[in-house]
Amino acid sequence: MSLPKVLERIDKACRRASRDPQAVRLVAVTKEHPVAEIRERVLRYGRFPLGESRIQEALSKMDELVAEWHFIGPLQRNKARFAVRFELIHSIDSVRLAETVARKAMENGKVQRVLLELNLGREPQKHGFLEEELPEALAQIRAMEGLRVDGLMTVAPYTEDPETVRPIFAQLSRLADLYRLPERSMGMSGDFEVAVEEGATLVRVGRAIFEPDT
Repeated sequence: MSLPKVLERIDKACRRASRDPQAVRLVAVTKEHPVAEIRERVLRYGRFPLGESRIQEALSKMDELVAEWHFIGPLQRNKARFAVRFELIHSIDSVRLAETVARKAMENGKVQRVLLELNLGREPQKHGFLEEELPEALAQIRAMEGLRVDGLMTVAPYTEDPETVRPIFAQLSRLADLYRLPERSMGMSGDFEVAVEEGATLVRVGRAIFEPDT
């Protein structure tokens, strides 16, 4: 595929759901791809948020590319001081992590934008709050100086049929509406169209951008 084809599919999904395509932002997942390839496959088409899941890899790219950087992977508390260099952290998965990020953000004189990660598929190998944990965690994190909670994120269970995870995406949107959170980060290369139809505002797409054109 390619980035223009991904954008075309996002546009079509928005129209099927009677949504404004401008309401959905593509986060290009650039992990394991060098700077030259990012320029060729992403930045030649415009300015898009770039998503990384490994701190050290991201820091080396940040030195070469001026972009809006999003951290999308699991974050260890001892890496929080580096994570606050990102515009948005998608993966706050515990109150303790939020406390650490808040402290590092304040030390850097900024208010860090974050999303809370939910494990809506209840998969034991994945990170994130369970749905029943969200009310208390959200109240605590919203009260932290140095953080701004912009929304929710989830990684749906892997499936070859995206329709099977539609309820997961619909559930995230309902929770975001309930708590008046504008951002919904959901959907990846295999299921982003269903996520868009269910209200995604940020889709994290890597493979479909960087694989050879078909």
